[in-house]
Amino acid sequence: MQKPPQAVDFALKETSPNIGAGAVTGDKLSSTYDLVEQMQYLYVRVVKAKDLPGKDVSGSCDPYVEAKLGNYKGTTRHFEKKSNPEWNQVFAFAKDRIQSSVLEVSVKDKDVILDDLIGRVMFDLNDIPKRVPPDSPLAPQWYRMEDRKGDKVKGELMLAVWMGTQADEAFPDAWHSDAATVSTEGVANIRSKVYLSPKLWYVRVNVIEAQDLIPSDKSRFPEVFVKVVLGNQAFRTRTSPSKTINPIWNEDLLFVAAEPFEDPLILTVEDRVAPNKDEVLGRCAIPLQTVQRRLDHKPVNTRWYNLEKYVIVEGEQKKDTRFASRIHLRVCLDGGYHVLDESTHYSSDLRPTAKQLWKSNIGILEVGIISAQGLMPMKSKDGRGFTDAYCVAKYGQKWVRTRTILDSLMPKWNEQYTWEVFDPCTVVTIGVFDNGHIHGGGGGTKDSRIGKVRIRLSTLETDRVYTHSYPLLVLHSSGLKKMGEVQLAVRFTCSSLINMLYKYSHPLLPKMHYVHPLSVIQLDSLRHQAMQIVSMRLTRAEPPLRKEIVEYMLDVDSHMWSMRRSKANFFRIMGVLSGFIAVGKWFDQICNWKNPLTSILIHILFIILVLYPELILPTVFLYLFLIGIWNFRWRPRHPPHMDTRLSHADAAHPDELDEEFDTFPTSRPSDIVRMRYDRLRSIAGRVQTVIGDLATQGERFQSLLSWRDPRATTLFVTFCLIAAIVLYITPFQVVSLLTGFYVLRHPRFRHKLPSVPLNFFRRLPARSDSML
Repeated sequence: MQKPPQAVDFALKETSPNIGAGAVTGDKLSSTYDLVEQMQYLYVRVVKAKDLPGKDVSGSCDPYVEAKLGNYKGTTRHFEKKSNPEWNQVFAFAKDRIQSSVLEVSVKDKDVILDDLIGRVMFDLNDIPKRVPPDSPLAPQWYRMEDRKGDKVKGELMLAVWMGTQADEAFPDAWHSDAATVSTEGVANIRSKVYLSPKLWYVRVNVIEAQDLIPSDKSRFPEVFVKVVLGNQAFRTRTSPSKTINPIWNEDLLFVAAEPFEDPLILTVEDRVAPNKDEVLGRCAIPLQTVQRRLDHKPVNTRWYNLEKYVIVEGEQKKDTRFASRIHLRVCLDGGYHVLDESTHYSSDLRPTAKQLWKSNIGILEVGIISAQGLMPMKSKDGRGFTDAYCVAKYGQKWVRTRTILDSLMPKWNEQYTWEVFDPCTVVTIGVFDNGHIHGGGGGTKDSRIGKVRIRLSTLETDRVYTHSYPLLVLHSSGLKKMGEVQLAVRFTCSSLINMLYKYSHPLLPKMHYVHPLSVIQLDSLRHQAMQIVSMRLTRAEPPLRKEIVEYMLDVDSHMWSMRRSKANFFRIMGVLSGFIAVGKWFDQICNWKNPLTSILIHILFIILVLYPELILPTVFLYLFLIGIWNFRWRPRHPPHMDTRLSHADAAHPDELDEEFDTFPTSRPSDIVRMRYDRLRSIAGRVQTVIGDLATQGERFQSLLSWRDPRATTLFVTFCLIAAIVLYITPFQVVSLLTGFYVLRHPRFRHKLPSVPLNFFRRLPARSDSML
């Protein structure tokens, strides 16, 4: 197949930004804010004023401060009738946009027609001191004010003025000169912010039995079930097989809850009186703050809860005090699980909920979000297209949002963020979006997605700075589009190499996922609920991290059926099998003496291995060791990224894209077609997942010797060398006997947790990271 001409635009490009003020030593940098280009700012901290003279007829004033530098002007809020106001506000003017040599800070009186000047302070930019973080903050001082003629006036203004960089602690909350056209209410929407995901728990409700349930119709056997509601999650048990007033269920129901707990757990015991008609026999509410927290698989204590029943008396709902039914429950908060709220292929955190089970971190992840180039215009005004771009990065429970750069198709953020790393086999996600809420966007306006980048930490070499320009790709119903490029600098620093290598022998998920595993259906349902909770909580932050942003970062719709994805997964499997096919063709050539010298050497090797069978395994492991060492020269030198050819996104048929972007359920007019079409998509979605999982397992085998994960390949080739030596000096019969006894060992000697080799294998990277 001929390579399409536009495929080159989708490639990852290595860059050489001037980061760390140029202090680069090999692959390492040395400073606290060294992964981004240094940006100079003029900072003005307006603290307060005192003894301001009155300007109104009443002898009072409504003061505010205006900081003006060339064409840029920032103002504080005004106070009514206050001569000693306090603002404590910071203004930041970008040095590369400064068009004046004088900074003017004025105190003015708010008026209806024309604001009066109370006094001003002038600064020559050449006299302003420079401050280099982490220096101590510059102390503000009192300045006497002057009028326009240069004469001293009554009143003083407390200020601090200095030159600094974006590493200054005043930077995140400062008013920026490029936000001069944004209203005061919209400034918070464009500042950089850090968000934390809520702490998620699994709530396990074991409904055991109930006693003394009295239905209204005592002539029939009750058909009782229990309905449990937590927030917008609702589940019910099956109808009790024992049709008595003391029904038994012994059924588990699982929910997701987030701290701080807001909604109580509400249980209602209901009787199926007739089809589509249920009678409530009792109700109870359990605050989650009182529920026991469990860290392991040991069962918690059961408890009887009194059920309340309400009756209608004279049109009002009143509690029935004669009602004395009870329900037997085992309720706990399961802290031993990791609550999945991301796609399992791109998880950024695998720790259990309970902090008591956390291990120490193994390193630090630093991401410098430098700039973007060639962004597509996402909005238009007066016939001109423009974009207000910002980035969101998510790793673990920490979300970061850069400031919004207004009206620029080549924004420069130069912001650096840090995360603790507890597991190297995790993924950091960086998304680029267009801010749709700063130019009068209404409540229905959404922030548009421009593209995102995923980087698996295990594919990074430690202490190396990766500087690359990543293409931002978005798949639309009209086809694949490149929305621009984002330039990042990434560094993964390891604090303990031994602890990190030890992680490769541990299960990927916490112990409870293997001791008491959850079903696939449960995990899918709970993951959806967790996503909704995280989205709702972050939407309530100020400024909000909106729902469309959170859902895009968490891959909410990754399970939907797509002919394109299924085709891509099929060819991934074929790519894995191609190695075995190549070996078969090579062996066929040996048998057909295509190369006589090679055939003679293989015959000699075959005779040696038959005569000395103890050399078979050492030869295999030694051969694998040599292949791994040979492949070291061609090891990947940059992080993996979305591969358009692997994803079949660059050659997707329009009809396939129409099917992929069709609504679910389908919008086709015929009811029969809709039913069959949705059934096909549902089944095919599961097949697609299975095919993708098979491809992932095969690609993990390939990654053993590919140096895609340099630490994993190092461990494996070292093991191959040691195994080759051990098997060389150990009789083959002994190895065979021990292997057979181990495979056939008694169940008493088997553990529920996966074995070390299996844990190591599951941590190996696959090309699923590069799937679009």
